[in-house]
Amino acid sequence: MKIAILGFGSEGKAVLKFLQQRGQTRNKRGITRNNNEIWILDKNHNLRPPQGLQFQVGENYLKNLADFDIVFRSPGIPYNLPEIQNAIKKGVKFSGATDLFFQNARKIGCKIIGITGTKGKGTISTLLYKILRNAGKDVFLAGNIGKPALDILAKLKKNSIVILEMSSFQLQDLQHSPDIAVVLNVFEDHLDSHKNFKEYISAKAQIAKFQKPNSKIFYDASNKWSKWIAQKSPAQKFPINPLFSNSAELENKVKSVVKIPGEHNLKNAVITATVAKSLGIPENIILKTVKNYRGMEHRLELVHSNILKNVGMNFFNDSASTNPYTAAAAIRAFPNQPKILICGGKDKNLDYAPLAQALKNSKTKMVILFGENKKKINKAINNQKLAIRKVENLQQAVQLAYKTAKQLQQLKQYNNTNIIFSPAAASFDMFKDYKDRGEQFKKIVKKLK
Repeated sequence: MKIAILGFGSEGKAVLKFLQQRGQTRNKRGITRNNNEIWILDKNHNLRPPQGLQFQVGENYLKNLADFDIVFRSPGIPYNLPEIQNAIKKGVKFSGATDLFFQNARKIGCKIIGITGTKGKGTISTLLYKILRNAGKDVFLAGNIGKPALDILAKLKKNSIVILEMSSFQLQDLQHSPDIAVVLNVFEDHLDSHKNFKEYISAKAQIAKFQKPNSKIFYDASNKWSKWIAQKSPAQKFPINPLFSNSAELENKVKSVVKIPGEHNLKNAVITATVAKSLGIPENIILKTVKNYRGMEHRLELVHSNILKNVGMNFFNDSASTNPYTAAAAIRAFPNQPKILICGGKDKNLDYAPLAQALKNSKTKMVILFGENKKKINKAINNQKLAIRKVENLQQAVQLAYKTAKQLQQLKQYNNTNIIFSPAAASFDMFKDYKDRGEQFKKIVKKLK
């Protein structure tokens, strides 16, 4: 067979490793390899794949895609590219790392929990993993959170539990659904890669489409698109209203112990606790884990610095905020404190009205904009009664925020100002990714004097 691995990041490399291991035949003379021709296709023209493999890199990496028997697409390569759709019409089979994982994990008989949503899936996946691990379960965490699912395949046993964080790009052409699906809030995102919002939510719906009647789906009942996705599933349905209406006893116990800031994080903790309880996890383990959980890096992460200690301000790194809804949630996380917001980056064709709405009467004293879309954000929020400043880079933004916070500090009613870096946009205009952006922010803050 002529096989292509489309995109050679972490998932592409996991697919190659899997194919090479499964393509070995053992006989009396030792190990031989099946006669498959594997190509690496990647737009990075500097890429040099492992020796002995064919490769096609650079601008024409999608050329002759229809010549392959099967193509393993990495999630970062948009499914709707004309070259891909043309190859599909010509009979080329497409698959990916997540598809391979489901096929092989099913044979082992382990339980798969898939978690999707526009935001919050990383937090819930991580917190659920910690709860199950603390309960003594043989549990693994993989997927969009950074570890390819194929990398854990060899470690799985029949009683293992796998938690997969699943993005729209991983779900879009997936022909499998998890035993337990968890669907969080769904709103506009990634419209720079998806054709439109309809395609985006249809991709998310794949998490429910192939479930069985004895499967389970938990969903945010306060979000209409999460409800819509749940209706696509034949599984047992468990609506969760995270606004304290359908399980007040557990929810109020979670509320009393959760430490990570923001109503959105409280909702995340409630959903996680509900799923964990359905798996038979004792309530005391659930609550203790929630109490000890301090959140994920780059998600409203308090930046600690000896220089800033006791100076009447806090810096929060929310670099994982890549759309206006999450920046709005960051603003609402601190309703009673004065705030300075730093945002901006690479636009994803999103509407910034949700951010403008959140800024109204929010005690935000200044918005500092930088990045490719700073003019677009400025236009969306310029009717607010707050100061807006545009700067050239993150360094200038942090320095201006620090200077402004010190000026506010001179007014007693503005002590303990929160400086929130919640970009509301992607990072690729100036940074490698949101993690790199968050690390740069923390370095700049820690050098302040």
